[in-house]
Amino acid sequence: MHPRLELVLMAMISACLVVVCPAKDKRPHPASQPIFVITNDDALLSNDLSFYLAGSNQQGPTLTLQTALVTGGLGIGGGFFGSPRVALLPSSSAQCLYASNAGTNNITTISIQSQQVVGTFAGFRNDKSTTNGIGLAISNNYLYAGYTASNTLVTFAVQPGCQLSLLGDTAVAGLNGGFIGGMAIHGNLLVVAYGDGSIQSFNIANGLPISNDDEQNSAGFASATFPESVDITQDGHFAIFGDAALATTVEVSDISSGKLTASVMYTLGTATNAVAPGTNAASARLSPDESLLYIGNSQGGSVTAAFFNKNTGKVSPGCYSGVLNGFYEPWAYVGSVVTRDPTGTGGVLYVAEFGSSIGILEVSSNGTTCTLTESPNSPIPDNSSPGLLSIQVFPPRPF
Repeated sequence: MHPRLELVLMAMISACLVVVCPAKDKRPHPASQPIFVITNDDALLSNDLSFYLAGSNQQGPTLTLQTALVTGGLGIGGGFFGSPRVALLPSSSAQCLYASNAGTNNITTISIQSQQVVGTFAGFRNDKSTTNGIGLAISNNYLYAGYTASNTLVTFAVQPGCQLSLLGDTAVAGLNGGFIGGMAIHGNLLVVAYGDGSIQSFNIANGLPISNDDEQNSAGFASATFPESVDITQDGHFAIFGDAALATTVEVSDISSGKLTASVMYTLGTATNAVAPGTNAASARLSPDESLLYIGNSQGGSVTAAFFNKNTGKVSPGCYSGVLNGFYEPWAYVGSVVTRDPTGTGGVLYVAEFGSSIGILEVSSNGTTCTLTESPNSPIPDNSSPGLLSIQVFPPRPF
């Protein structure tokens, strides 16, 4: 186990964990625009971003490595499962990609069209991230970076040509001593999770984040399930947290008032429950149509798909992938999960596999039952990464 991952797990496992569902979608992906899966390789000596072209063959969906870009910074090969280390605007017209380099405490910007590095941008001297990484969240005008070692939330103004301008940093802290981890934005609301059971939101209407004075322990805190990743519904009604927990557990907070309310905890299964036997649910992401919530079972080597009601925020059991190929031989730990298609259930899931590779699952759902089926082509090796945890897809999900 990487020492930083061990540090994270010791801090969370003592009190913490998630699932997914696959089935086969034989539709070809849209030919009008190539689909790329992009990995933040988090490499220790020279960090890279790898671009894979999505495709298929007679066996099913697959990925083909196109290029690996040297970011000009260094990674740390580990960190929090729920921290997104690569970000872009949720639009097919997005021009820029942003990736964090935790080993050198900076952010690299990339032109998506040319697949070339534009520049590298640092926070202030006190902004450090060498413990558990830098999570990223982006709005139309600002990029927010959560520096874990200094526990600071750094704000950059987004400039033309994929440039960034440093605006300021804000000291943050979990109620129980945790460090800033997962982050997500909707409109003028930034929601964060601290990995210690506490959550918080900020008003970002004027750029620099201002606390909404709603920091609170989640519903799961009392039973030692700690929110780590964050996703927000397309209409901004609900914030969804993937929990570090022994059972597959997620939490939902109604944020329609513009701030967090008390979260509702949903336990979808235990480590021995056939419906959702995964361990640790530290990454969670909605399908494009918001009918399914995909959960990465970080320590169970699997994915769970739960049904989500976007009108009520209710989560109910769905399906489970089973342990993915190569788990612990040679990869360990599930990181982020993203969908291939920007519509429907997403068609295909890509799974960051720490160790390092990308898993591929085909999704099928009729609204009441679902399946998650691993492609015979899975996993795809990511030889540039010693510890893959964060991936993105372009064109992205539209929220």
